[in-house]
Amino acid sequence: MGSDTSKSKKRATQLTEEEIQLLLKNTHFNRQQIKEWHQGFLKDCAKGKLDKKKFIEVYKQFYPTGKADKFCSHVFKTFDTDNSGEIDFVEFLIAISVTSHGDIREKLNMAFNMYDIDKNGRVDAKEMEQIVTAIYDLLGEENRKGENSPSKRVEKIMTRLDSNGDRSLTKDEFINGCLQDDFLKNLLAPNA
Repeated sequence: MGSDTSKSKKRATQLTEEEIQLLLKNTHFNRQQIKEWHQGFLKDCAKGKLDKKKFIEVYKQFYPTGKADKFCSHVFKTFDTDNSGEIDFVEFLIAISVTSHGDIREKLNMAFNMYDIDKNGRVDAKEMEQIVTAIYDLLGEENRKGENSPSKRVEKIMTRLDSNGDRSLTKDEFINGCLQDDFLKNLLAPNA
């Protein structure tokens, strides 16, 4: 067992105390849950990294009714912080925690970061419509007619919050706008 190859392989897939501490601070999971997630993660990807295709497969288990592909690619991009084309366990668990357990502000904060595509600290109407459409897809929302169409929802939020008329919102304006929109709020946080 003590050969060099098994030792180097173990290192890539080992969970360090430092990583556990980081996850305890940044997720809604306790130590036991983190270890269980890690075991499951290694079952799915023995090398300790997830590529985009595998990430989408795993992620879909959380949202079996929705069409998660589009949303997932954005999530993947957001959490592949080093642009390696792969997500490690720590990046993965933070993504899962925020999207499935995070409070509504955390979810909106993540959504904002995902769709601020040019990273200028603002989302314009077009970027925001992509957010709303992806949220609808993810949650399996079929009702997209009239007032509930993504473009109408965005129009409503923009009208209410775009105080300087520049057709874009800062992160705070975006989060507050979604929180004031009952339909979106119920969609994002049905139990809040």
